Amino acid sequence: MVTRATRYLAPAKLNLFLHINGRRADGYHELQTLFQFIDLADELEIEPTTDTAIQLQGDHCDVAPEQNLIVRAARLLQTQTQTSLGAHITLHKRLPMGGGIGGGSSDAATTLLVLNRLWETNLSIEQLALLGRRLGADVPVFIRGHAAFAEGIGEQLTDAEPDECWYLLLTPPVHVATAFVFNHPELVRNTPKYNLDQLNCIKTTNDCQTIVSKTYPEVAQALQWLVEYAPARMTGTGSCVFAPFVDERQARAALQLCPTQFAAKVCRGVNHSPLHQQLQQLGLL
Repeated sequence: MVTRATRYLAPAKLNLFLHINGRRADGYHELQTLFQFIDLADELEIEPTTDTAIQLQGDHCDVAPEQNLIVRAARLLQTQTQTSLGAHITLHKRLPMGGGIGGGSSDAATTLLVLNRLWETNLSIEQLALLGRRLGADVPVFIRGHAAFAEGIGEQLTDAEPDECWYLLLTPPVHVATAFVFNHPELVRNTPKYNLDQLNCIKTTNDCQTIVSKTYPEVAQALQWLVEYAPARMTGTGSCVFAPFVDERQARAALQLCPTQFAAKVCRGVNHSPLHQQLQQLGLL
């Protein structure tokens, strides 16, 4: 059993578009989206222990354990594999909560991937992805570790290779709840379905953007400012907005002009998860 404590990456993602195709009888929504990772990440310090306790400390850890995705992921893996081991986990939070860039889902995926190796429980990526679906629809893409075109409720993944652009990412000072967006009566729910080959020939969008912009003027203001420099869009159902740039220089030039009311970062789109790259370098994947 590996016993060292290491800071493992939990990378963010962008939804390069998000189309809502309909609402199912069980209340979930049919959707199509294109996931790409970016080189911004939370960090999880994970150390295996010889008892079954799951101990979590660090930033934003005041959520009840039964609701915390990190704790739930660790306990789910324990239950599934019947391991007698536990873990001490420290969260170093870098990604905004409610931003739509997948912080909680990515934290859960990193927990599953890393503990599966540290505990030597030896589940396959496919088995871990199926576990991840029980925690959230976005978790499997972080487990699989490749940019993907997603369908269904987000669980049907096809590897994709979008351009690895530079992005300027803005975070308005608001927290948007996913449930609020998907339950809103004015949410567009009838966008036609397309296949992956058609995406380069159509005008994509984020169907949640209008609702969020109307409800949260800070998001509308961020989009209004950013669109002056490049095509701007909201990611997921959260508050973060982004725009692609041809190169890092152009993105950083726009960053220098950004209003101080928005937290802003330049980041790079990557199609291979930074966590998977890290685990491969450590010999854990």
